[in-house]
Amino acid sequence: MRRGAIVALISIALVVAAITTAIAYFVDWLPEQASEERQGIDLVFWVTVAICIFFFAVVASVSIYSGVKFRVKPDDLSDGPPIHGHTGLEIVWTAVPTICVTVIAVLSAVVLTQNDSSKGKPLRVEVLAQQYAWQFTYPEEGGIKATNLYLPINRSTKLELTARDVLHSFWVPEFGQKQDAVPGIVTTVVITPTKTGEYRLICTELCGLGHALMRTRAIVLSQADFAAWTKKQPQGGGSASGGEIDAKGIFTANCAPCHTLTKAGTNGMVGPVLDDLALPPSAVEHQIRNGGGGMPPFGNQLSDDEIEALVQYLTGSNG
Repeated sequence: MRRGAIVALISIALVVAAITTAIAYFVDWLPEQASEERQGIDLVFWVTVAICIFFFAVVASVSIYSGVKFRVKPDDLSDGPPIHGHTGLEIVWTAVPTICVTVIAVLSAVVLTQNDSSKGKPLRVEVLAQQYAWQFTYPEEGGIKATNLYLPINRSTKLELTARDVLHSFWVPEFGQKQDAVPGIVTTVVITPTKTGEYRLICTELCGLGHALMRTRAIVLSQADFAAWTKKQPQGGGSASGGEIDAKGIFTANCAPCHTLTKAGTNGMVGPVLDDLALPPSAVEHQIRNGGGGMPPFGNQLSDDEIEALVQYLTGSNG
């Protein structure tokens, strides 16, 4: 290949690489980075993007140069000259991609290993996924139960996930880490938040009609605020001693994704509308405890007092 052609190819490749690099760099593609684990995940992402830009620039430069240099007249129907294989070129385009893929694989393995390792003594949180809600239990904090995930900043948290019914998948985009919740087994994922705030927590595994509604919040607090929050919560997931149970809050946290109830301000479309519920309290309690007809059981998730308050709220006695 003549020197002029090489210079032209390199020039085109540099222009293409500059344009694609600018698009990758200046467009805000990724969500806010809010955990230590996201740093490694983003590193793998950008290394992969850089490799893709390199190959795209090479292919684009050859394509553009060939299209301009070797174009024929509209009425030229003759065959092009026969071209034999080039052993050196074939070795290069086999070796270079192999090296790049190996780099990505090794870097990914290192990041995955680091992200699976907690820093110091981690906070342990048990995560229960079910159609279509999340429950978080803090066994080291007296068995506190919550429907939002509360985390202290700059401390590793080990989430132990399982599912009651079908496959679900835990993901907070700002944290980066993603893990499936599988019935019958416990999977784990480590998260070390680096920024306080509230973040979307979503299910990313198609789990039924209410999948899109299976959302809650991950709330990162300062360590002092997290300690204060734990002290305010009822131990064992029950109601606080002498305190009034928030039946509307229980309904919103557990039933809103599936049911419409005007007085609660919910509009779930998976289950039946619960306005003017024409069932005796005993039947409502049985359904809540045992589930059925596509509804999960809440007997092991809510305390007796919470179930009683919810029954009264739904049947109108506590409206």
